[in-house]
Amino acid sequence: MTTAPLPSRRDEAWRYSDIEAVAAAWPLPAPESIIVPAGGSFARAIVQDVGGIRQIELVLGKGAVASLHVLNIGGAYGRIELAVTLHEGADFTLGAAQIGGGEQNLEIVTTVTHAEPGATSRQVVRSVLGGTATGTYLGKVAVARDAQQTDSAQDVKAMLLNRSATANAKPELEIFADDVKCAHGCAIGELDAMALYYLQSRGLPPGEAKKLMLQAFVAGVFDGAEDEARLQELALAKLGELV
Repeated sequence: MTTAPLPSRRDEAWRYSDIEAVAAAWPLPAPESIIVPAGGSFARAIVQDVGGIRQIELVLGKGAVASLHVLNIGGAYGRIELAVTLHEGADFTLGAAQIGGGEQNLEIVTTVTHAEPGATSRQVVRSVLGGTATGTYLGKVAVARDAQQTDSAQDVKAMLLNRSATANAKPELEIFADDVKCAHGCAIGELDAMALYYLQSRGLPPGEAKKLMLQAFVAGVFDGAEDEARLQELALAKLGELV
């Protein structure tokens, strides 16, 4: 089997990566392959807390339903790649949060292909970054020529706790059908100073006020997840380290 060449920053999908960490992990093992048969359902919670690169290929058959909930928090470099293919009437949901501080570099890269008509996809991604951390979301939705009545949405937001932190976000649409509903939104900002002041004026210490606001910022991405309570607990603990 031919080994794929080591990527560089000239490759769009690796532009913001820690190339030294990628080189140390290269060559990568084959991606995990998951096939959900027609009419089937699949759900998984993924916690990346030790670093490394994880790749998953997910194929949904006709009318299949799948949901992934991702928490990306660990290691100097942590990257999660998802390649999802949707057949007729399939439904895919992604709820993801990445929370990093120090010099961490965290990435979530998704490609969702609507290969046949009538499929739906929803992606909600939240990033919280402190120190000199970098958080990246690259998300491509591709709609094939015959995939009419596609319904797809990407909702991407990042919160910077320090001006030295960096958030990169690139939701992307590639559409070859004309009867579709596709939307994407992206926002990068800081904690609302007035809301923070209000909470502190009610007696909350500054750290607890920030933690409460950040918990609200990321909490919704885990709604309905497998092991939702554990995801919330781990996310809250990581947020506590940043404030």
